[in-house]
Amino acid sequence: MKEIIDYQAYQTKMQQIADLKYASALLQWDQETYLPPKGNDFRGRQIATLTELSHELFIDEKTGNQLKELLQNDKLTDAEKRNISLSFEDYQKAKKIPAAFVKQLSETVNKSFHAWIKARKLNKFSIFLPELEQVITLKRKEADLIGYVTHPYDALMNEFDKSMTVASNDALFEELKPSLRNLLDQIAELPDPDNRFLRQHFDKDTQWKYGIRLLKEMHFDFEAGRQDISEHPFTTNFNSHDVRVTTRIDENDFGNMTWSCLHEGGHALYEQGLPADQYGLPLGEYCSLSIHESQSRLWENNVGRSLPFWIYHYPGLQQQFPKQLGGTSVEQFYAGINKVSPSLIRTEADELTYHFHIMIRYELEKALIEGSLKAKEIPLAWEDLYQKYLGISVPDDIHGCLQDVHWSHGSFGYFATYSTGSIYAAQFFEHISRQYPFLDQELKLGNSKTVHQWLQQHIYPFGRYYTAAELCSRATGEILNSRYFINYASRKFSDIYQKNIN
Repeated sequence: MKEIIDYQAYQTKMQQIADLKYASALLQWDQETYLPPKGNDFRGRQIATLTELSHELFIDEKTGNQLKELLQNDKLTDAEKRNISLSFEDYQKAKKIPAAFVKQLSETVNKSFHAWIKARKLNKFSIFLPELEQVITLKRKEADLIGYVTHPYDALMNEFDKSMTVASNDALFEELKPSLRNLLDQIAELPDPDNRFLRQHFDKDTQWKYGIRLLKEMHFDFEAGRQDISEHPFTTNFNSHDVRVTTRIDENDFGNMTWSCLHEGGHALYEQGLPADQYGLPLGEYCSLSIHESQSRLWENNVGRSLPFWIYHYPGLQQQFPKQLGGTSVEQFYAGINKVSPSLIRTEADELTYHFHIMIRYELEKALIEGSLKAKEIPLAWEDLYQKYLGISVPDDIHGCLQDVHWSHGSFGYFATYSTGSIYAAQFFEHISRQYPFLDQELKLGNSKTVHQWLQQHIYPFGRYYTAAELCSRATGEILNSRYFINYASRKFSDIYQKNIN
């Protein structure tokens, strides 16, 4: 009986900590969607207070003693033991970071986010620079507090995916580069599909309604979530029954909203699929950010940029925008939305050049954290890397180093998960297709239930029970393998560009 009481006491405390964290997350969501400008300073204080309180409660000595005692209890279930071991691991890491530092970082990030918003409006990086410098200083200190063996950036990447290190990511990107470059070189010799139909005027309200429709058809539960507008699309959750997504709408670019909805919808389905009875516990949290990004990239690209998907959805889209799309066939639409071309904006990039956008940010972050690059040098370094990897010039800050929200949030170490997520997505989707040979026919009929059910069975229910590598092995029979993405991309773009790309 005592074992049950002890575990229940642990669960209660962890859920109290979660209550504080999610209350802070709700304030942050409001900050990015509806907060009036004059409320910024007080909102930063409120978030910082809740962040500090939750951290203090977690690193309390009583928490540590409780976890140590439960670690010795062999009468707990496997799931309970896993929760305890993961919480103790989190506790040991959190103990290295003083509560005062957590509050300072939260307050600094709040100022940084609003400086980023202002800098974007005025298209001027220098407005963001002072706050960004403070964030980078604190993130370097955080890396030192957490500790690392080889590179300070390892400590920050580990926050998003335990398997990530500079060494592993350098190796992955070096493996990807030749194959991507080969594909791009061969595509460059062929005529491009025409995608000018995407750059017409598409009414904001009509786009919004269509985005809601897409979310519903991919099984996003609006009884357990909602969508709003923000400067940069994102997904947040407060429990599996309250998951919020945001999008942004450009009336002169239909793709901006559409694939943001599909991308964030993939994130949201994962959060809605996590076990509600594990609220506040590790088994109620996502496995890793790489796995999380695999869910968004799978729905955005493997499903949402596929021909079968649009064979069903395109007639309805033409009805919404008959003037803009009435003279464009579904085959032309499919080719156009998959046009491969170097571009400035990461979130609008095709599936091949996308990875170079990630590599650029990865290289910049490594350099910023190790100290070989100063924040004031970012615009020039950004321009140099876009020339090196994509052969394009950056015209201004908003199309360059101000386009992503991540640095203003202090999310250093995140970007590499977009590439690993895309590779996981290709591997997962290949195994779904093998298991269900009729999948294309289902998608042509508007039925994506098979995809959703496979994810519900193989990805969603485990929380953090398995590592990303273990989860991938259970789902597909092997760990992450970049050849799945290369083979997928070769087949797809060979078909689109009417050439066999080896």
